[in-house]
Amino acid sequence: MTVLYNRVALIGLGLIASSMAHAMRRAGLAGEIVGTARSAETRDVARDLGFCDRIVDTASEAVDGADLIVLAVPVGAMGAVAAEIGAHLQSGATVTDVGSVKRAVIEAVAPHLPDHVHFIPGHPLAGTEHSGPRSGFAELFDNRWCILIPNGADEAATERLISLWKGMGSNVEVMDADHHDLVLSVTSHTPHLIAYTMVGVADDLSRVTDSEVIKYSAAGFRDFTRIAASDPTMWRDVFLANKDATLEILGRFTEELFALQRAIRIGDGDALFDYFTRTRAIRRGIIEAGQDTDAPDFGRSGKHD
Repeated sequence: MTVLYNRVALIGLGLIASSMAHAMRRAGLAGEIVGTARSAETRDVARDLGFCDRIVDTASEAVDGADLIVLAVPVGAMGAVAAEIGAHLQSGATVTDVGSVKRAVIEAVAPHLPDHVHFIPGHPLAGTEHSGPRSGFAELFDNRWCILIPNGADEAATERLISLWKGMGSNVEVMDADHHDLVLSVTSHTPHLIAYTMVGVADDLSRVTDSEVIKYSAAGFRDFTRIAASDPTMWRDVFLANKDATLEILGRFTEELFALQRAIRIGDGDALFDYFTRTRAIRRGIIEAGQDTDAPDFGRSGKHD
């Protein structure tokens, strides 16, 4: 694989950024990888692991001379990072991100970037419930989707970034920011919220909490609530940033839930059977599409440092 970027700057060194570094090294896509993180502890761990060529103390240092900058920090922190690095970006550089929402990121980041750079927001649909630089691995993106939002960027710059993600193993889709946020509210954001809620319900039922929930957790509860172990800072920011789409999907979910409640209450077995048959077919479609995985996320759990 040809080197696509001479110097890549990773701002944030959690699961996604560290996995990107491993994947770029695996395929020889970057001449040099420079990383930074907000905490000294994370920077020290990254130095020990060695997945970056250099670790520096600040974002402004990291972007010096970089032709690709990846913002891998919580959505709520991206505006501040963009403000810090804006004056230090070289002409023609590409800035991208790995956040789980896109409209809010564009609104937070774009005003701080100079006209001489290309801003192409992104979202790799991959992750695990683990976080931090030790969690990264090169195969995380293999056969997973990465969504890019061209956002009016130069076509050549967009194609170059597409080639990078493909080189790291991803399938790439291009879409509009608002459409992305609606789709992800269905496939990622709302499921995470429901999983957190189900764990909260179990906790409220004091007679089955603690040892009983842990001891007798059936596979359904374990699998369904596994994503509730995802990073709380990231998910707080996601729901605040994608509020409208999430509330819309939660409303639709509530309507479906009420319909199922009624069917159970009146003993309408046919309605329940038809509903479960239809939804099982959808689940099988997900498996056949190769998007069934042990990694829960789909919104990139534990991305940041």
